[in-house]
Amino acid sequence: MRRRDEVVLWPVYFDSTKTRSKGRKVPKKLSKPSPNLGVLEKAVANLGFSYKVVMDAAYPRFSWKKSGLVLVKKTKAKNRIIIEVAHEISRLMV
Repeated sequence: MRRRDEVVLWPVYFDSTKTRSKGRKVPKKLSKPSPNLGVLEKAVANLGFSYKVVMDAAYPRFSWKKSGLVLVKKTKAKNRIIIEVAHEISRLMV
């Protein structure tokens, strides 16, 4: 189902241990090793986005691992939201 008013953010988007073909969406320099849902949620909250957390969701490529996801209300382009969240995660996981 396509979501037009929300952006789906998976922790794997920001994981430096994953390749681009395995799901990472940000450059290696912005990614951190194995960020969890809690860090992702905190980063989104710090940026002031309106969001919802889905705990029992599994990234389609890793369907056996329930990593969860964050749904962010779309106020900007998805790419811009992902980059801003990646910067915030980098700041949080120093």
